[in-house]
Amino acid sequence: MNASSTSQAPRIPLPIEPADPVEEVVAQRRSVRAFLDTPVPRATVERILTLAARAPSGTNMQPWKAHVVTGAAKDRLCDAVVSAFDGPEKHANEWDYYPKEFREPYLARRRKVGWDLYGLLGIARGEAERMHAQHGRNFRFFDAPVGMIFTIDRHLEIGSWLDYGMFLQNVMLLARAHGLETCPQAAFAAYHKVIRAQLGLDEEAVVVCGLSLGYADWSAPENQLITTRVPLEEFVTFHD
Repeated sequence: MNASSTSQAPRIPLPIEPADPVEEVVAQRRSVRAFLDTPVPRATVERILTLAARAPSGTNMQPWKAHVVTGAAKDRLCDAVVSAFDGPEKHANEWDYYPKEFREPYLARRRKVGWDLYGLLGIARGEAERMHAQHGRNFRFFDAPVGMIFTIDRHLEIGSWLDYGMFLQNVMLLARAHGLETCPQAAFAAYHKVIRAQLGLDEEAVVVCGLSLGYADWSAPENQLITTRVPLEEFVTFHD
């Protein structure tokens, strides 16, 4: 398939209408889990990453490191991670993304997005093999032509991780400005040993996440997923 597909992205309903292109890019960002095989020019990837690096960071430390994989290099990385994912060995992050115990309202939100996705794919509760296969698609970058692995120096602290989030958001928004879509993928972090070996990274490089980049296949059912957001009054308090 290619970028000439006539399928359109489902509009994300909003409580307010975007007033300009910047608001539109932010408001309609989503995680895409199926991509066309249409190539993305390297110049476009370089442009996105160059501009994304204007993200703020404490004392301008710029803690981000990006490893872009395409073609045969991407295939080798994906094959190695998928093999580890399907194998008997347990793999885990070097850092905690989620709490050890989920409490409300976070537990309900987590469950909802998971079952909404599986519902679109026709995966029922208890279908462990199909759930495993769907999760494994992360490690093929959902067939996107460009994969990215992001790392951070091991000795940096939480402030640099906060800065990293702003950089990653820039990458995702700039991709949309070029007609591309993304999916940030913390799932890759569990396979840091495999990734380190495949990309020749030293032990000081901690895997933060992966990211898929490409043109969305809007005909795929999983790309009809629209996640919800709580209303403003649930997370904002004005102190006048």
